[in-house]
Amino acid sequence: MTAQGLDFRIGADLLADLRRWRGRFGIVGAVAAIALIIGAIFSPAQAVRSYLWSYIFYVGVAVGCLAWLMTQYLTGGAWGVVIRRPCEAAVRTIPLLAVLFIPVAIGIPDLYAWAHAGIEQTDAILRHKHVFLNLPFFLIRTAAYFTGWILWEWRLNHWSAVEDRDGGTFPHQRMARLSGPGLVFWGFSVTFMAIDWAMSIEPHWYSTMFGLLFIVGQGLSSLAFLITVLVLLSYRSPLSGVLTPRHLHDLGKLLLANVMVWAYFAFSQWLITWAGNLPHEITWYVERIRGGWGVIAMALIFLHFALPFALLLSRDLKRNFKLLAGIAIFILVMRYVDIYWLVMPDFRRGAFGVSWMDFVTPIALGGVWLWYFLVQLDKRPLMPLHDPHLEEALEHGR
Repeated sequence: MTAQGLDFRIGADLLADLRRWRGRFGIVGAVAAIALIIGAIFSPAQAVRSYLWSYIFYVGVAVGCLAWLMTQYLTGGAWGVVIRRPCEAAVRTIPLLAVLFIPVAIGIPDLYAWAHAGIEQTDAILRHKHVFLNLPFFLIRTAAYFTGWILWEWRLNHWSAVEDRDGGTFPHQRMARLSGPGLVFWGFSVTFMAIDWAMSIEPHWYSTMFGLLFIVGQGLSSLAFLITVLVLLSYRSPLSGVLTPRHLHDLGKLLLANVMVWAYFAFSQWLITWAGNLPHEITWYVERIRGGWGVIAMALIFLHFALPFALLLSRDLKRNFKLLAGIAIFILVMRYVDIYWLVMPDFRRGAFGVSWMDFVTPIALGGVWLWYFLVQLDKRPLMPLHDPHLEEALEHGR
């Protein structure tokens, strides 16, 4: 199969499907958002806390797709060509996510103890950390994260459009040059994002592994999302004639690798903390192994790692579109659970509890985000025209 003469534009049937899904996601998101707003009127603290962990998940998917996009430009290969368009659509949602940070900014006093005026005068640790943990610097850092992410997604999408229009090797070379520094920025920005948005909820606790957990978590969430999208798109043209089991096999191997790295980092953080036997570090885990939180911790061990690991070892499963998509969706659910377990116990303080807003908020944000993702997805052909690896991708597994 050659790229010449092939039409990679979204077909009429798929376009109708995308618009139908877009409408449904928009309606569901709007209804859930209204419910969340009503909940926020009566319990603003709970609403913003439920919003925070859900928001972190969707930022992770979009920014993780940016990392995969830059990785593909640097490494090449057929595996990245087939996910490039969904990646580009996902990263174009980052400006929307920047706007959706506003509720978090408004709710900072209900999220972070260090944001309360004068608290550093009565707390020696917060007094020591006040140079870093203060409201103006927190907002400046957040603005820097989004500015960098938006800058890179804008330039990469610009040169991708130039490549589609003009061809040649120069646009791809430009994207590769941008991607090296971009991945460095991504690593640092996600690390500091994890510290700011999640770890500082309990400002007396710290972990040098926390940023790495969020880095691999973003990679895992975004890859599971991309696999799900690809399988859904594979039932209609043009991807029905492009995707082969070998494409899915490659992505399934990457998914398995990310599951293992996530487990390694999560266990390393626990092992280092427990072996150190330091009370101010161990208490963070004590909060997360009591009662219902302990049940969630065990579920993460067996359902976030052991089960996907065992299933993804199978070569046949990784080549089966439906089964691999099912595993990817299951991993996405467990990513929700993992972020919830990382964030919410600091707000409960010794008690396990789940609010109805913990279920409504991810639906609201998910509906809005998926609606906008699908708006972006149908703006370009589903395969990158003139990509130097396009021919290799079309022949992959045939």
